[in-house]
Amino acid sequence: MIDRFEKFSFAISELYRYLHTIMRDEMHTYGLKGPYATYFFALYRYKEGITAAELSDICFKNKADVSRAMTAFEHAKLIVREGGGPKSYRAPIRLTEKGRMIAEHLRERAQLAVSIAGKGLTDENRAVFYDSLEIIASNMRDICRDKLPGANDIDPES
Repeated sequence: MIDRFEKFSFAISELYRYLHTIMRDEMHTYGLKGPYATYFFALYRYKEGITAAELSDICFKNKADVSRAMTAFEHAKLIVREGGGPKSYRAPIRLTEKGRMIAEHLRERAQLAVSIAGKGLTDENRAVFYDSLEIIASNMRDICRDKLPGANDIDPES
């Protein structure tokens, strides 16, 4: 069991590191931080606009990080806030034309990265992999919400 845990956790950590390296390299072109790529993907998907609070939930980022990113996006004229003032957390945020162009470019680059990373996988392997990943993520979400069974049964003094 430990071997499975180590393989799983090390592989996830390695993938996460490589993902961040790729995002950093791609976002460097635009003078933005690598993790901000995630916001482009979400904002592109919600063309009609999305609030910073919703963006925080969708991207699994804290509100302070979203706020910093949106400030950087505003300065670069990549987003507009619809009503509610320039700093309103409840104002829907949309990509500008410049922001959409960057998001489209990032999507193309992401598709290329995923295509290269998945080289050697059959369509069946890929389908099973993504289904499995979704199941594992759902189960991990439940564990984090409910805690591991028996966690309160452990006596740290023994």
